[in-house]
Parts: sequence; C-alpha cells; structure tokens
Amino acid sequence: MTQNPWLVAVLLNTLLMGAAFISPKKLLTPMGYLHAWVLGVIVWGCLGWQAYAVMLVYFAAGSAVTKVGFAEKEAAGIAEERGGVRGPGNVWGSALTAALCALLVWITGYSPVTSVGELSNGPVAPLLILGFVASLSTKLSDTSATEIGKAYGRRTFLITTLQPVPPGTEGAVSLEGTLAGVVGSLILAVAAWGIGFIPLVGIVICAIAAFVATTIESLIGATIEDKLPGLTHDVVNIINTLIGAVVAMALGAMYQIALGSGAWG
Repeated sequence: MTQNPWLVAVLLNTLLMGAAFISPKKLLTPMGYLHAWVLGVIVWGCLGWQAYAVMLVYFAAGSAVTKVGFAEKEAAGIAEERGGVRGPGNVWGSALTAALCALLVWITGYSPVTSVGELSNGPVAPLLILGFVASLSTKLSDTSATEIGKAYGRRTFLITTLQPVPPGTEGAVSLEGTLAGVVGSLILAVAAWGIGFIPLVGIVICAIAAFVATTIESLIGATIEDKLPGLTHDVVNIINTLIGAVVAMALGAMYQIALGSGAWG
C-alpha cells in the first residue's frame, strides 16, 4: 500500500520542528519554525524525500557557514541579526522559489514515489526539479560568499565601481567570498546528484546559474536595494533565487534540445 506523501510530510515535519523548537540551540525564531514547517510539508508532499534531503543540506550548510568567524563579524557589526537565528522572512527569502518549483512539479502530475530518471510526463518536471535545486544552490552560494567574504575577505570591492569598501557592504565582493560561493553552489548540487535527484550535467548547470544569479544580486545590492520601496533584503533574495532557477531551467532546456529529446539522456 502506497503511503500518502502529504500525511508523511505533516507527521515528519511536526516531529522534526517540534524537536527543533524545544532544543536549547535555536536556529529559527518561533514563527520561523512555523513557516519552516509549512515549507517542509510543501517540499516533501510535492517532491518526496530527495527534495527534502536537498533542503536539509541547504539549511545545515547555510547555518554552519553563518557561524564561521561569527565572533569577529559580530565585533565588526556585520554579523547576521539575532545571532544568526532566522525568521519567516529568511525562510521564504531563501526558499520561496524552491517551494513554487515544487508546487509546479506536483501540478504536472509527478509522484514522489516515481524515479526522476523514469518520469513519463515530458521534459517539464525534470526542468522544474533542476530549478528547485538551482534556487537552493544559488542561495547557498550567496550565503557562503557573503559570510566567508565578511570573515576572511582581505580585499573587498564594490562590484559596480571596483572601489575598495568595508566587508559587509551591500554589493561588495572579494576573491575569498567568490570562491566560497562557487564551493557552496557545488556542495548543494553534488548532494542533489548524489541522491539521484538531478543528472550529472545538472551540477555544472547549477554552478553556472548560481554564479550568474549571485553576480546580479550583488549588482542589485550595490545599486537599488533598500532604495526602492519594498525592495528589502528578503525580496532581493527571492529575486536572486528566481534568477538562479530560471537560468538553470533555460540551460537545461537547451541541453535537452541538443540531445534531441525531452529527457536528460
């Protein structure tokens, strides 16, 4: 008898979020846990354990890299607020695009118990799954670049003018942060490939998409972030992950066309 993925999603997320909520080490605010519960139910219900595992890798790696050099960043006044504890805005700023990709895959008729390599509903679902992974790969790249750049960036430049600026400046880039961003995107993509969620070529696609998206995000940060009404940091994160997903899906579609089929080959 096939298990109902939505029932599993509700039960699993209730147990995990309940355990995390009562844990003395807080990673999310109380409302952050509630919103993460909703996100987790959507991801497991729509895409199953593989997507959920990718999400957990993102969350674990993102939380870990935020803590790197945290004391020094806090002393400099450039550390994450609330000691790195995330709230609802952080949850959806990071994963709204992933949630939308998951919902769209579910709408196409994909079943979480079906192997990704054996999808029978054409090329759309594999591209959306690639978009799901790429959006999280992009956000982990952004987080890694920002946090490592703050902690270890020796020379930090504003991306628009290449003028030296203090670490933590919106739109600032450094060699150390850029390299960390590439590594971050690869960690997420390799994990997704390792569990059979995306094909091998998806690793390269996600890395390219993440680099393009985070570069555009830095340009937005250096020019118009917080200067336009409503363009908050969380909104910029949504734009960043959306760009990563769209670029990955476009590259994936071109790869499919090059293969002459609607599959990954």
